[in-house]
Amino acid sequence: MSVPAAAPPGQPKKAATAAWIGSALEYYDFFIYGSAAALIFPKVFFDESDPATATLLSLATFGVAYAARPVGALFLGHFGDRLGRKKIMVFTLILMGVSTFLIGCLPTRAQVGTLAPVLLVLCRVLQGISAAGEQASANSMTLEHAPPHRRGFFTSFTLSGTQGGQLLATLVFIPVAALPEDQLLSWGWRVPFWMSIAVAVVGYAIRRKLEETPAFEAQQATGEVVKLPLVVLLREHWADVLRVIGGALIASVSTIFTVWALAYATSDAVGMDRSSMLWVGALANLVALGAIPAWATLSDRIGRRPVYLVGAVGSAVAMFSYLWAISTGSYPLILVLGIVAFGVVYSAANGVWPSFYGEMFSTRVRLSGMAIGTQIGFAVAGFAVTFAAQIAGPDGDDWSSVALFTAALCVPPVIAALSARETAKIPTERLGERGAREVSQPETVTA
Repeated sequence: MSVPAAAPPGQPKKAATAAWIGSALEYYDFFIYGSAAALIFPKVFFDESDPATATLLSLATFGVAYAARPVGALFLGHFGDRLGRKKIMVFTLILMGVSTFLIGCLPTRAQVGTLAPVLLVLCRVLQGISAAGEQASANSMTLEHAPPHRRGFFTSFTLSGTQGGQLLATLVFIPVAALPEDQLLSWGWRVPFWMSIAVAVVGYAIRRKLEETPAFEAQQATGEVVKLPLVVLLREHWADVLRVIGGALIASVSTIFTVWALAYATSDAVGMDRSSMLWVGALANLVALGAIPAWATLSDRIGRRPVYLVGAVGSAVAMFSYLWAISTGSYPLILVLGIVAFGVVYSAANGVWPSFYGEMFSTRVRLSGMAIGTQIGFAVAGFAVTFAAQIAGPDGDDWSSVALFTAALCVPPVIAALSARETAKIPTERLGERGAREVSQPETVTA
């Protein structure tokens, strides 16, 4: 076992900043698709179908990216553990920017017929492959640069960056959604996708200057980099991979909140204004930007498991209250409960899982373990939106069944957390080892 040198002064902060900005920029791309799938694409790419079927098909394309993510995780996880975290972080950002820009250039169904949705799905698959390596590589980078006693705090920047990207995507879509219908459906919806080129350029400039982690460099120096990380992963960490798969289902809360609830609230059954509902998401994400690092800091003190369980159990309850609020049509109630459910409660699990999952694995298979485990779970979470649209019934208004379905998807994360060991106080170089013990005093490391 090689013991990595301490990260250079200031490098943990640089890694966390690069992870935050890169994730924000990348997930801006990823989440503008969610808003478009709920509000625009049923009329642009599936306009020959009846409204209910068009919405169902559009939401299905949102889930396609999640289906592609496990495949991308196999390849990107392998190369991330073989070649390093930095190379994957740069590659995923470029791929996301290009594929998102191309979506904004696609012809509509009225122009080229069924070729339009086919091209849309292809671009969405490329988005999914990119996202498969993004969080795992950024999480591994920040975790391995972080001081041992603050790994929760520093790794949480990846997820607060994700929320920042979602906030940016929502804010961009608010003026777009307010355009007159003819302008919105002709050119307006394309603008957020075209902006992804600027996103890719800025992200590349930031990430290419980041140093590789001391833990990975130590492995390279001693020849401990494994040739087939997947083989080692499944031989030594199969139980942890299953835990991460189960835990990753918590992302269903995010997809239901972001996509299905938006479609439901703006449907004829409820009749809420598009811009008003987008503001609910924007404010909830704004609150999450503060809640995520706060929960993560708490996990550095009391452990990952209790904080994660608060988020998983609380989200199951909070989704009932939020969807019920939408059914009442009361905007103040929707706003308050949306912020509480997504901005505060869900952030407990969302802020802790980067460290919680990453600490289950050793350095040599960490990126593979996180990528494969999370992306399989996220694949289910992505299609949760499609299942929710079917569960909601022919009129799309059976919110209680959707809430119950979401709560059921929170059960595997609870089981995963209860069966996992606590890792918050285990030294970084001992993570993933059987029998590794916690240390009572943190090492003094300059951030």
